Amino acid sequence: MEFTVQQIADLLQGKVEGDNLVKVSTLAKIEEATSGALAFLSNLKYESYLYTTGASAVIVSDTLELKKPVSATLIRVGDPYSGFSTLLAYYQQAVLASKTGVEEPCFLGAGSTIGQNHYRGAFSYIGQNCQIGENVRIYPQAYIGDNVKIGDNTTIFAGAKLYANTVVGSNCTIHAGVVLGSDGFGFAPQPDGSYKAVPQIGNVVLEDNVNIGANTTIDCATMGSTIIRKGTKIDNLVQIAHNVEVGQHTVIASQTGISGSAKIGNNCVIAGQVGIVGHINIADKTTIGAQSGVSKSVKETGTIIQGSPAFDYKQNLKAITVFRKLPDLQRVLDELKERK
Repeated sequence: MEFTVQQIADLLQGKVEGDNLVKVSTLAKIEEATSGALAFLSNLKYESYLYTTGASAVIVSDTLELKKPVSATLIRVGDPYSGFSTLLAYYQQAVLASKTGVEEPCFLGAGSTIGQNHYRGAFSYIGQNCQIGENVRIYPQAYIGDNVKIGDNTTIFAGAKLYANTVVGSNCTIHAGVVLGSDGFGFAPQPDGSYKAVPQIGNVVLEDNVNIGANTTIDCATMGSTIIRKGTKIDNLVQIAHNVEVGQHTVIASQTGISGSAKIGNNCVIAGQVGIVGHINIADKTTIGAQSGVSKSVKETGTIIQGSPAFDYKQNLKAITVFRKLPDLQRVLDELKERK
């Protein structure tokens, strides 16, 4: 695909500085770009590359003051990173849209419907009584169980598994290896020391504009629904247990585990390898630092916590500083004991 710089500027609502008829056909890093490529500069650490890059065009801030002549045509926008992200999204959508039709063999169960302009890859399976919207992409070896609902413009990548009764909204992305709706970890201890499985009869609900990273698992509810609210983004290798609710526009990084019936608020940021116990509430706009263990509810909006057990971020930094000094403090204490 080839576009003029002016076409790209119009898309990003930016202004061209240089030759607006220059054509670009690929995207590249500013330090690696060659002729025909479009790059971007948002971090001023890389500004030196702006004056040496081989890119035909570069997206830059509309406030950037040039220190040297630039050979590339510039597209000035308010936020270069967001502008380039928008461009990547259009590019990705164009690539995905090129996949249409039905590859054989694949299976569509009785009573299931699927909207126009869809793609079903080879060996994909769709169960009975499913309702699937328009412009949906279902890649090879994806499994969609009975009574599943999927909204418009959603992509299910290869090998994803959606158990029966799962609900997925519009404009969602489910990456390879994701499992939605597997049994929650529910076992009742018995008098003889064994465990009896508690049937998990609920489902998983993903609202619109949710992204789920590769090999993440979201368990179905024991009763009711495990819910991921609209706009939330979940990384690879995350475990979300039964009856959890995750609020709107929350981001969750890799290797995080959220135990059953925890309630996560809106606009939260949960870093990698965080563990959250069950049956607690995390307030809106909470930030949880990497490798934290959250053992109690967070009640105040905008709280930042870190550590295991997690507590106030600044206090945690002070505690870490003291912890590092413990050997010296122990030595001083031993010396004081000897003086007695």
